[in-house]
Amino acid sequence: MMVQINETYKRKVLASSMLGLGLEGMDILFLSFALSTIIAEFGINSAAGGSISSITNLGMLLGGAVFGVLADKYGRIKIFSFTIFIFAIATALMGFATNIEQVYILRFIAGIGAGGEFGIGMALVAEAFPKEKRGRMTSWVTIGGQMGAVVAAILAALIIPIFGWRGLFIFGVIPVVLAFLVRRHLPETDEWKKMKKANDKGSSKTSIKLLFASKRTTYITIALTLMSAVQVAGYYGLMNWLPSIFQQKLGLSVSGSSLWMISTIIGMCLGMLLFGQIMDRLGAKLSYGIFLIAAACSVFLYVVATNEITLLIGGAVVGFFANGMNAGYGALISSFYPTEIRSTANNVIFNLGRGIGGFSPIVIGFLLDNYSISYAMLFLAILYLISLTIILTMKGVPLKGSKHIQESQPVIEK
Repeated sequence: MMVQINETYKRKVLASSMLGLGLEGMDILFLSFALSTIIAEFGINSAAGGSISSITNLGMLLGGAVFGVLADKYGRIKIFSFTIFIFAIATALMGFATNIEQVYILRFIAGIGAGGEFGIGMALVAEAFPKEKRGRMTSWVTIGGQMGAVVAAILAALIIPIFGWRGLFIFGVIPVVLAFLVRRHLPETDEWKKMKKANDKGSSKTSIKLLFASKRTTYITIALTLMSAVQVAGYYGLMNWLPSIFQQKLGLSVSGSSLWMISTIIGMCLGMLLFGQIMDRLGAKLSYGIFLIAAACSVFLYVVATNEITLLIGGAVVGFFANGMNAGYGALISSFYPTEIRSTANNVIFNLGRGIGGFSPIVIGFLLDNYSISYAMLFLAILYLISLTIILTMKGVPLKGSKHIQESQPVIEK
């Protein structure tokens, strides 16, 4: 029985996908707010504390690959239930960890659960909405991730002073339950059901190998992974280092640094909304070209900001262009891969990009210690120009080796 794609169904798909990515954003910020206390309580050094985030990312990479394949094969909604339970249990148990080894294990498990969310949500949205609206709809999903970060900040401010970092992770289960309830009775999309029926009643060969089925498909997969890595590198590089840079080297107060964070996040959200609109109207190649050039210019010129006003305005502008592009990756990746591999492609490509891009704070820290902020910003600008070169050389190509090939031309060909 097929699902009638009505407005109510679309709204539920969008809301559930926003909640899913919001949980991922919330989880990442939970660790940021709790990290210093965890380091002090367990008596570990900064390197051991920083390893918690790296272990979480490894879990996300594994979870993204495994649950991406399972979601394509057995259904997005069904697999989401498994990921959400894994995430919820590991998050709650963080509040009862008695040593750092348990923290490592639980964060890895939580990462596995959270890692499948990006691909499942983006695949659902791509299949529930018409292709001409994919950019706009996936932009709302990425804004959900930003809202998750805001929720984490609010919960941390309210809970940590009273219940400590353990209480933060225990209370964090409540939004997870909400996300499960929103998506619990949501049926699979018609597109996924048609694919399942067309593939010999469930005998489809969903596999990560399909991402490398031919030379051209391999190039597309690698190119999209590198673009995702640049996107993540820019985000982590800006958000991890700039507040401390402004405090230590430019004399910005802590309160001013918080205002910078707020203005930058607002700029990011506005950039995401506009990018989705532009992508649907102008196509991926032109929209990414505009934003990548603007991002390269804005981060390089940002070093001339010398007072709080220009820092706040510049932060919003940099956030607008540098992270506004994040809104398009779900639609961009979904446009290249057919239904039976769409969740897998989104999860593997973006989570692998996350793993590579996550090293950018290390590179930026090295440049700051040995050179200057100008070199750090030049590094980010060069990354955006590399991503620009990649998008300009990409051509739409259907996935070979698959029974169910997309009939329409990929978005990037517009």
